[in-house]
Amino acid sequence: MMVYLLIEQLISQVISAGLIKERDRIYCRNQILGLLNMESFEEPVLTKTDKTIPQLLTKIVEYAITQKVITRALDDRDQLKAQIMNVFLPSPSAVNDQFNSLYQQDPIKATDFFYHFSQTSHYIQTERIAKNIHFQSDTDYGKIDITINLSKPEKDPLQIKREREMKQTSHYPTCLLCSENEGYVGRIGHPARSNHRMIDLNLLGEDWYFQYSPYLYYHEHSIVLCKEHQPMVISKTTFARLFAFVKQFPHYFIGSNADLPIVGGSILSHDHYQAGQYTFGMTDAKDAYQFKLDDYPMIDASVLNWPMSVIRLRAQDTDQLVEAGGKILAKWREYSDPDVDLVAFTDKTPHNTITPIAQFRNGRYQLDLVLRNNRTSSEHPEGIFHPHQDVHHIKKENIGLIEVMGLAVLPPRLKDELKDLKHYLLGEADQIEAYHQPWANEIKLEYKQLTRDNIDQVIEQELSNKFIKVLKDSGIFKDNSRGWQAFKRFTSSLNK
Repeated sequence: MMVYLLIEQLISQVISAGLIKERDRIYCRNQILGLLNMESFEEPVLTKTDKTIPQLLTKIVEYAITQKVITRALDDRDQLKAQIMNVFLPSPSAVNDQFNSLYQQDPIKATDFFYHFSQTSHYIQTERIAKNIHFQSDTDYGKIDITINLSKPEKDPLQIKREREMKQTSHYPTCLLCSENEGYVGRIGHPARSNHRMIDLNLLGEDWYFQYSPYLYYHEHSIVLCKEHQPMVISKTTFARLFAFVKQFPHYFIGSNADLPIVGGSILSHDHYQAGQYTFGMTDAKDAYQFKLDDYPMIDASVLNWPMSVIRLRAQDTDQLVEAGGKILAKWREYSDPDVDLVAFTDKTPHNTITPIAQFRNGRYQLDLVLRNNRTSSEHPEGIFHPHQDVHHIKKENIGLIEVMGLAVLPPRLKDELKDLKHYLLGEADQIEAYHQPWANEIKLEYKQLTRDNIDQVIEQELSNKFIKVLKDSGIFKDNSRGWQAFKRFTSSLNK
């Protein structure tokens, strides 16, 4: 039977990737046979294959569906894939031991090992991530990354039906980030995590974990999460934790989503950060102006030339950066400026917070503080400092840490809609989605010559320009004379 060959080829590929050794073949084979409800095995003629581990997994899962071992539902397929890969994996403690051994040699060796391990183990969904559309564009503010997110699989009708019919009785794991996810088989509506491993971290004497994101948005996209299920809070302690991480992994940046709805991330119930080894557009942003912090003369402070409102602090001493960051945060929490619609409180409801990013760069520690406000109004019910209606055809979701730094994560519908826009602009189609019509009209006015040779570049550039508008909407102090005057009022207030 073909399935015997697929199993042996999978084991061979896993051996080549370094997860197991040839001595483990029979043990792993028998474990997989058990998962497939197979009681016997016939040795195939083992032939080499150019299929990847994910491709072989998919073939084996298709066999399991035909034999009614599992249904075709997305959760069933993902659970079986994760369980099969878990056959090849060491225990969490063994992974940690290897990571720590390599860390003693070099932190980069440790993260390189764990990154490769997380890809080979199929926890990082490499074949799904490869479907994403990604490009870069130059703008007035520097580089912008655009990603159309196609990596998360669409739920099939059976999966949707099962989720609708399911009565949620389990609250374990508490959330998608909690440590109980490590090794969790999964259930309807909760993803499979049999092949999930995490690295133990100590941040300021607290227990945290380090893992990679299953759906990478950038190189070595990782998540640092608190062992305790506690809500996200931005505080001076947050800044200290970020630098505690950077000191352990100086080749990584680390940042946090804000801690309020609208301007925060998707999971505010569990304190966590995002890290990685990537240079975003904001990372290379130039200073718009510099200013002094009288209480911290050893810190170089500046405001960035970036569509969102960012203060950058640079120094050799992280303690000084933490103290200065704490002072700026405390000031910002209470700060209002009606001239630019900035109001800190509605009654006792707070609106101001910060998205922080820490890293070690060019021989100094750096703390970026992105000023945020989540107030709404009748004109902007989704948020005054949130993508406005005229850009919702591109992006209307929260602007979190990744977008703040200059990487757009755009909805999958745009893949087909941009193709339709291309045909429309070339005169090969009569209509497009109504919400894209004003944008199409703008492009036609801007470009007199639209041809097959330049249309893709034009659409990519205009999509990037739209994302810049998304960030400008989300920025507190706008890039105009009124906005810069207001920003300078705030930075001046830090010395009072």
